[in-house]
Amino acid sequence: MPEPSLDDLKSRLASDGAHTLGAEQTCAALDSSARGLGAVEAAARLARFGRNELPRALPVGVLRVFLRQFLAPLVYILLAAAAFSAVMRQWSDAGFILGVLVVNALIGSVQEYGAERSAEALRALAVLKAYVIRDGEDHEVQGEELVPGDIVLLEAGSKVPADVRLLSTAGLEIDESLLTGESNAATKASAPILSSDTPVADRVNQAFAGTLVTRGRAHGVVVATGPRTELGRIASSLASADTAKPPLLVRMDRFTKRIALGVGATAVALGAVSVARGGAVGEVFTLAIALAVSAIPEGLPVAITVALAIGARRMGHRKVIARRMIAVEALGSCTFIASDKTGTLTLNEQSVRRLLLPGEEPCDVTGQGVAPEGDVTAPPEARPLVRRLGEAAALCNDGFLGLRDEVWVHHGDAVDVALLAMAARAGVHVATLEASCPRVAAIPFDPEHRFAATLHRKADTLHAVAKGAGERILAMCSRMATRGGDVALDAAALEAQADALALGGFRVLALAAGPIELDPAAADFGHEHLVGLVFLGFVGMMDPLRPEARASVAACRRAGIEVAMVTGDHPATALAIARELGLAERPAEVVTGSSLAKITARGVEAVDELVRTSRVFARVEPRQKLEIVQSLIRLGHFVAVTGDGANDAPAMRAAHIGVAMGKRGTDVARESAELILTDDNFASIVAGVEEGRVAYANVRKVIFLLVSTGAAEVLLFVLTTATGLPAPLWPVQLLWLNLVTNGIQDVALAFEPAEGGELGRPPRPPREPVFDRLMLERTLVSALFMALVAFFAYRWMLAEGWHLATAQNGVLLLLVLFENVQAGNSRSETASLVGLSPLRNRLLLVGTVVAQLVHIGALYAPGLRDILHLEPVPLVQWLATLGLALGLLVVAELHKVLIRRRTGTPWKKREAPRPEG
Repeated sequence: MPEPSLDDLKSRLASDGAHTLGAEQTCAALDSSARGLGAVEAAARLARFGRNELPRALPVGVLRVFLRQFLAPLVYILLAAAAFSAVMRQWSDAGFILGVLVVNALIGSVQEYGAERSAEALRALAVLKAYVIRDGEDHEVQGEELVPGDIVLLEAGSKVPADVRLLSTAGLEIDESLLTGESNAATKASAPILSSDTPVADRVNQAFAGTLVTRGRAHGVVVATGPRTELGRIASSLASADTAKPPLLVRMDRFTKRIALGVGATAVALGAVSVARGGAVGEVFTLAIALAVSAIPEGLPVAITVALAIGARRMGHRKVIARRMIAVEALGSCTFIASDKTGTLTLNEQSVRRLLLPGEEPCDVTGQGVAPEGDVTAPPEARPLVRRLGEAAALCNDGFLGLRDEVWVHHGDAVDVALLAMAARAGVHVATLEASCPRVAAIPFDPEHRFAATLHRKADTLHAVAKGAGERILAMCSRMATRGGDVALDAAALEAQADALALGGFRVLALAAGPIELDPAAADFGHEHLVGLVFLGFVGMMDPLRPEARASVAACRRAGIEVAMVTGDHPATALAIARELGLAERPAEVVTGSSLAKITARGVEAVDELVRTSRVFARVEPRQKLEIVQSLIRLGHFVAVTGDGANDAPAMRAAHIGVAMGKRGTDVARESAELILTDDNFASIVAGVEEGRVAYANVRKVIFLLVSTGAAEVLLFVLTTATGLPAPLWPVQLLWLNLVTNGIQDVALAFEPAEGGELGRPPRPPREPVFDRLMLERTLVSALFMALVAFFAYRWMLAEGWHLATAQNGVLLLLVLFENVQAGNSRSETASLVGLSPLRNRLLLVGTVVAQLVHIGALYAPGLRDILHLEPVPLVQWLATLGLALGLLVVAELHKVLIRRRTGTPWKKREAPRPEG
């Protein structure tokens, strides 16, 4: 077969990828060589290909954050009302509305800009360095200066700076979990040439940007930089990805449309009646403005913004940063959490969880993380075997685990560190052991041979210790350690044990040791000396479950939220974790990426049917994670997606709410998320759900307060217009009611703490509107009572010969007092106000008093009194009006009794302790 031409190689590199070419072919296609690029050529390529950095959004400026606060349907209606008032030269009305919108924007801007800065602070501050060969010499350069064709050097502990085709390797293993979701490090080799359709997770001859070298070293040629890397493609795809609308925006959109239709229909109807009775056009327009002002809850944008800002602050106290305030409520509304496994549900670190000793039942290893606290659950008779295995694990080891300033620190390969922690739990004092058995020689791990070995001097003899793949270590052994001593090896039985351990999702490693004879005049310690060893046992390693994960998943289920694990890891590993979480028990319950691909070919209906009942997905690619999220949305779920890797980013962006890990999470993941967990703790998601539900409950309370009082004002106008009475209030008086007296209270109501039991009830159905049956019922009862009492009081005042302005002044005072009482009624939808301590929301208590005092002060304030058409009232009238207003409390309490009987709700909610803020 003729050698391919240079043009053919370049074409194959561009179309099929570097993994389809040999090492030398790749260098040739990139016009590079073992000497690397020249400085001049490197500079030319940097100008041609650009800097080696991912596409990043421009920093969010203060002005952009401020203007973003005006992008809401309710704000559009208020802007239209302000414009209409200005056209009618009602300057005070227009000014009031615009003023409240500016205040709303300022509050939202302060919260969101602060969250953006917090998210920015989480980004890695260190500048990535890279070691390259240029002009035949080693150079350290900024990672951003790498170009295709550069020859880079990789070693343990370094991040891969770009996508690389490996030219040579020595025991190279790379943690690719941020791209593939695979928790075990990938073993790499330069020799294989792969087919073009080989998935990223199986490209053993490549290293990818952003991944971490955990063991060994390598040379490679850069084949892609910046947005052309695998990581860059994921980041670039997010720019055009469709995002789901947050639940509160969906509900508020529907609510706003209904308000707009209701206001328009009412204004047209009453305008028609007024014209039919011979009313002047100016009077009709004034009436329309008054109706719009009374019906539209002008204070709602501010109150919602405050409620979400408080929720964001409370979330911050519980280790959750809200990059968008609307995300606070969105998490509380979610019905489904699709979680990544590695680094989210698990710790993203290897840990020995099980030991298999010859002739013994499996032994579990307790403890979490690298700290050696824990034990091996072995019977006393087997403890000597456990210790012997632990000593071998500690001797054949290049890692470090030690106590420094009362903190356990470690470095080296993750597997070596896990073995050191296991040895300590088995009772081995590593420092003492190393002193009594000093190392003489070593055979480093080699992916081709799949084992490592060390040689130690013990007294007057030499002892070899080996660890590696089960079949390789068994081939070195003739005996095995048992309670009765070292006996003949039963390889078949041991292999069956290892297979069972692997099927349980464990990464299996075998250990052996024994004395060897080595002639001092002979060659160095080598493979040929590893014969006649004693097999000591298998260790089963796994990325352990986070301690709080199982309880957190259970809490989500009690809260009515379904949880699914979506990972790129091996199905057996995924099933093992799923069993611990209670998500699945049988292999058939795990949906693999390959089976999902087959189902996808049959159409979205088939995918939806599969996703509807599945809770564990393994070996899925980023594109398939996105398909799963889209299917869940089609099924009617409000979806939250958690993750820490770039492979999670597309799905996080498409979901209603994305939750990224702050510590381990990649920049791509954090940029795609609305919420960031600063402690990488899955339990914080549950805390976030609780705070989100509290925030939404407070939004509903504020809406009820504003809409019920606004509806009472509309009904009052309907009654006066229908009976031929003059308008009971001026438009500016309505704005005073809605924005000032009620505005003080609705903001204070947004600080209401949790009533208790937020996680004991299911989330609201996704299609349920903000204005549901319960709120509609409560609004009608309250609004009818307030409107009827105000109407008959107004009619009585006029019948008694009161001046029109005096009667309007009396009606305004009555409505202000109604608002004071209604603020208390709004604190709970079902619980009696009698059972709610006013001291639990001191701000509302003070706000209610202040609202009344502000109105009383306005009665006497020169200038303001004239603008609002006010006049002082005698104390007797104020007390009589207060008596009428308190009737609303009686009516609301009687209605709550009916609600509690219908729903079986207790009259007094359990008070839940809340964090500060």
